[in-house]
This record gives sequence, C-alpha cells and structure tokens, in this order.
Amino acid sequence: QVQLVESGGGLVQAGGSLRLSCAMSGGTFYSYHMGWFRQAPGKERESVASITWNGGITYYGDSVKGRFTISRDNAKNTVYLQMNSLKPEDTAIYYCAADGSIRTLRSGPLSNMDYWGKGTLVTVSS
Repeated sequence: QVQLVESGGGLVQAGGSLRLSCAMSGGTFYSYHMGWFRQAPGKERESVASITWNGGITYYGDSVKGRFTISRDNAKNTVYLQMNSLKPEDTAIYYCAADGSIRTLRSGPLSNMDYWGKGTLVTVSS
C-alpha cells in the first residue's frame, strides 16, 4: 500500500526558509506525478506546486511563484519543496499528494487524488 510521509515543517520567522520532504513507500514512485498542497485554518486546501513524473515540468501557484521550488529524486522516492522568503500568509498544513494524472494535481478535484500524506505544519511568524 502506498504511503506518503511529509517532514521538514516547523516554525520560522518571516523571510526565512524551510525545505519540506515527502517520501513514498509501497509504490512505484516514478510512475506518479507529485504535488504539494496547503490548507490554512478556515480555508480550502489549495495547490502550491506540482511536478511531472520525471521532473521535466513544474507548476506553481501564483502566490508562491519565484519563492518556492519543487523537485524530486526518483532514486530516493522523495519529492521536495524548497520554500524561501516565507511570509506569515504561508502558514498552513502542507500536504504531499501523488497522482497518475498531472491534470488532477493541477486542477483537481482533490477527491480524485490517488494518495495523500498526513501533512506537516509550517508556521511563519511575523
């Protein structure tokens, strides 16, 4: 059974950086496109970034373009999210997702996602 486990969240000051990791087990990592989503209190879950199976194409939400970078290492079954210039509005639970369709990762519906991780909390203080 496929499992996704996120790590790397924590408390950081505004302007700082964090790198999130998401490791897949129980599945063939390179056969999935991967994405990062986030959900702030009282808000809907939103797409942050996604990456195709071979890392050849990446997509970003408008609010994180130029600050966040998604990457993957298929040898390590891991996808990363490098977050720079963090802002208080980036505070959220960050979730990793895997899907066979990059369209689903980019446009949803979220209920169709193949697999979700349990999330890691990122808190950015002002």
